[in-house]
Amino acid sequence: MTADPEPRRPTARAGGVQSLERAFGLLEAMADAGGTIGLSQLAAEAELPLPTIHRLVRTLVDLGYVRQEPSRQYALGPRLIRLGETSSRMLGRWARPYLLELVEGLGESANLAMLDGDLMVYVGQAQSQQSMRMFTEVGRAVSAHCTAVGKALLAGEDPAAVRALLARTGMEARTEHTITDPDAFLASLADVRRNGYAVDDQEQELGVRCVAVAVPDAPSRIAMSVSGPAPRMTEQLIEQAVPLLTGAAAALAKDLASGHGRRQG
Repeated sequence: MTADPEPRRPTARAGGVQSLERAFGLLEAMADAGGTIGLSQLAAEAELPLPTIHRLVRTLVDLGYVRQEPSRQYALGPRLIRLGETSSRMLGRWARPYLLELVEGLGESANLAMLDGDLMVYVGQAQSQQSMRMFTEVGRAVSAHCTAVGKALLAGEDPAAVRALLARTGMEARTEHTITDPDAFLASLADVRRNGYAVDDQEQELGVRCVAVAVPDAPSRIAMSVSGPAPRMTEQLIEQAVPLLTGAAAALAKDLASGHGRRQG
């Protein structure tokens, strides 16, 4: 009796196409590895034999979704950029009903931001109806160390990775309240983990306070926040905002996991 040429693996999910599942699994493995990976490591991550990996990768290379580097490693390809940009815009759209509910419940602006490389990029927003309000343009990129959304996400990262990010971006003092010492910043992240939320207390912009939570188990590293003028963003309002933010983030995560956004009304 001859041995199977490939190890036995679970079959594709009902209605699924196994080759598609494997191809997207390879792209995700490459993303988890930082975007560049060797074929042997990719085979180990995917738990597939090298010939199968090679066929899938060559197809992705031919389509432009993967490219081969001079080092003979494989990297995520440029055709993914357009998909990522469009997906980011859709992410803001899917989150909008929850952002609107936060504005209705709290009276302040609500935001959705994602960690893109080393920076936080705002991908969704719902504006407060009050005359004095915090305004952040969708698409704006800001440093992670001086924002509540950045703190909320970095609190879940390995401290060594956080230090490396801070070394790459620097810790510019945006205001007199900005944390500019890596040790102090890591200590503040411990507070975020303990409390379950992060606060930007005029660290990005004087006169503005913000509270944020990470969206749990999301396919991208995203966080949701509420922000407004410091006199209105009192400790009492922040305490009121945290459970609403946590609930909205959990609901958005559930929508993203299910593969369809909440119907907008």
